[in-house]
Amino acid sequence: MESKYNYFKRDISWLSFNYRVLLEALDERLPLYERINFISIYSSNLEEFYKIRVADHKAVASGATESDEETVQSARELVEEINKEVTRQLDDRVRIYEQKILPALRKNHIIFYQDNHVEPFHQQFIKDFFREEIFPYLQPVPVSKDKIVSFLRDNRLYLAIRVYPKKEEKNKGEETKENIEKYTGECINERNDGEGIKVGMEAARPNVTDLRQPLYFVMKQPYAKVPRFIELPSREKNHYLMFTEDIIKANLNLIFPGYDVDSSYCIKISRDADILIDDTASSADLVAQLKKKVKKRKIGDVCRFVYDRAMPSEFLDFLVDAFRIQRDELVPGDKHLNLEDLRHLPNPNKSLHSLEKPKPMKLTVLDEKESIFNYVAKKDLLLYYPYHSFEHFIHFLYEAVHNPETREIMVTQYRVAENSAVINTLIAAAQNGKKVTVFVELKARFDEENNLATAEMMQAAGIKIIYSIPGLKVHAKVALIRRRGLNGEKIPSYAYISTGNFNEKTATLYADCGLFTCRKEIVADLYNLFRTLQGKEDPKFTTLLVARFNLIPELNRLIDREISLADEGKQGRIILKMNALQDPTMIDRLYEASEHGVQIDLIVRGICCLIPGQSYSRNIRVTRIVDSFLEHARIWYFGNDGTPKVFMGSPDWMRRNLYRRIEAITPVLAPDLRDNLIEMLDIQLADNQKACWVDDKLQNIFKKRTPGTPAVRAQYTFYDWLNKTNS
Repeated sequence: MESKYNYFKRDISWLSFNYRVLLEALDERLPLYERINFISIYSSNLEEFYKIRVADHKAVASGATESDEETVQSARELVEEINKEVTRQLDDRVRIYEQKILPALRKNHIIFYQDNHVEPFHQQFIKDFFREEIFPYLQPVPVSKDKIVSFLRDNRLYLAIRVYPKKEEKNKGEETKENIEKYTGECINERNDGEGIKVGMEAARPNVTDLRQPLYFVMKQPYAKVPRFIELPSREKNHYLMFTEDIIKANLNLIFPGYDVDSSYCIKISRDADILIDDTASSADLVAQLKKKVKKRKIGDVCRFVYDRAMPSEFLDFLVDAFRIQRDELVPGDKHLNLEDLRHLPNPNKSLHSLEKPKPMKLTVLDEKESIFNYVAKKDLLLYYPYHSFEHFIHFLYEAVHNPETREIMVTQYRVAENSAVINTLIAAAQNGKKVTVFVELKARFDEENNLATAEMMQAAGIKIIYSIPGLKVHAKVALIRRRGLNGEKIPSYAYISTGNFNEKTATLYADCGLFTCRKEIVADLYNLFRTLQGKEDPKFTTLLVARFNLIPELNRLIDREISLADEGKQGRIILKMNALQDPTMIDRLYEASEHGVQIDLIVRGICCLIPGQSYSRNIRVTRIVDSFLEHARIWYFGNDGTPKVFMGSPDWMRRNLYRRIEAITPVLAPDLRDNLIEMLDIQLADNQKACWVDDKLQNIFKKRTPGTPAVRAQYTFYDWLNKTNS
């Protein structure tokens, strides 16, 4: 039956979020290089979006795959809508970069050359640098229609170059022909350079009867050998930077002797990076599939062809035909592509300060002498990353390694850090004679190879590894320390439930929560969950909420409770903090609750398919916060007539999380910790510096500070609050 409600399209909503990331580059309160970094993040996000989401829609649009959620026609229309919105956003990115960022750099005595104009005192340096540092790594490859053409590698920058043979006097016509063949012969003779490039000699030979016919080449930028950004000699108080491709462009005449260089433009290809595997395969087959298919990620189908929008139409038409690009794969870009590289932009002006982000604090109650085991045996402990130090969790594992009463350590791993202290501690536990069981999710996108290599290393150290469950992803972030007294008596075991991965790197970048407890009901449920992951039993959970088992029924019961309260004239209240809200069934429940008068605040960082401002959503407000750290925690509040119920855990309200993954959510039962989470939610709702309303047109409407009220920047305000309570 068709729903009476409406929803935002998932991918258009995501583009609204990514545009909010870009808007941070406009915030002049931020340090300049922090603003530049947000352009980098925006660009990197967009690249992955095309590789996964747009690639999926294009596969449906072409008839290559079938989908239960969209038709061929709707997929084509969506790709067109996405490209249109991305083009609009890129116009703004160009404007922000050129009209805001570059002048701000100049104001701070950093001259970032963007065009052909180079000061006379740098011209010789640029020529010398090109000859000595860049030229040896350049390899122009000819391009011609209906010939074997080069394979453009995924997300690599290329220069597309158009040249004409120089005009020669009549009696030098043959000499011109010889020059052309002499120059092109070496690079045109059929060869394979190890990167998939294979060309035939005929591909670049000019029409000898008309030497002014254009010739086309592509040339991969050698960023593996040369940095993307080059620092030029300073002069007086000014510092100078230049893109490597601009140095190459300035010296193209040295690469093409005997030619007039007409023009050159940057291009790049994005390729489908999704890995299609048999999700029902056994663990052994899954490992074999991943090892084979992950290597094909770089040669996937084209999902977008990005080009400098200044490129003339006939130049673009030639490339489209030569590389067999579909018109719906064309996405116009700026003169300089791959601006995700801006995160590496040198800062030669050392007086430019960086952002003073909150430094991870250690709890005074958990100094180096204090046992976390002893503390948690008395009361639950809740940590907030990155405000609290992740070293507390490492110390928790370290205690388990050296505690003689530890029987077993059980952990899930979704995204594993490289050179991980967590993994090293688990290996130490196994070598110390402890039983260690780690569930490794091999299907974590873009982390498959790293997760597999880490799993094999742990297995070699004696750790029991459980791989992905067929047909499911395990997204729960949980750990269990099982203990028994040396004489067999029962002593507390410890559970840890988190909203984020066991990853030291992301623990400094993502805003997450982690709960330590030795409550028997939670420990028992967590043990049952690990047994389920090992395929040993059909569990019953009494306290934890686990996706695919008791999560949806309990969420419905909690929402029904708030609806009943509103119907009785009492206050129905829901606050939901998450990364994404997409599942239509649960959105319908929120619409229904709104219609009954339940007051609902959503703090959703990314995708939000619920449309506010409708008759059926008049009591729902959607807040989005983008700031120094990535908001990643999932926290749910239900008013419950003055006795709030608060939950935290791993899932967003998306179809995949609620129905196709194993997720774990815990109620926060300690009253003081529950109140702390409520305080955090209140601070986030009060944010008037970095928070936006998301309106019914997916616009990000910045919340304005009411005169006379304090400035609230949620991440920093909450850090200060935690610091004051750290005693």
